Amino acid sequence: MKRFLLDTSALLTLRDGEPGADRVAEVLDLATKGKASCFGCFITLMEVLYRVWRDEGQIAGRLAYQQCQALPIEWLTQTDTMLIKAAEIKATHSLSIADAWIAACASEQSATLLHKDPEFKPLPLAQEVLPLKPAKLS
Repeated sequence: MKRFLLDTSALLTLRDGEPGADRVAEVLDLATKGKASCFGCFITLMEVLYRVWRDEGQIAGRLAYQQCQALPIEWLTQTDTMLIKAAEIKATHSLSIADAWIAACASEQSATLLHKDPEFKPLPLAQEVLPLKPAKLS
């Protein structure tokens, strides 16, 4: 069975209807049908909450958080082995602490990381990159 870990960028892509939202919806549909496993890192929930809260207000942020929890995603919490893997990734690659945790979760689950963040590109993980949001013309 195919295994996916959804990065924060994938969930926000779905929420905001950005290019690639159809792929995220397809993966979640496969999970609903029992044809794939979907995972999420605990820190992704915090990232969704704070980003939507900052941009749209507390109520919208809390709603986005609740919507994430309702998806067919198994939310992973911190373990000692994951902590060591996240530290290794952070020590050897230039990416945020949140992205190090997310990559460690994907690695621990042997899951394909579904994202649109170029920071993940150099990591030796199975990855599927969503299209980037088109730049706004001024």
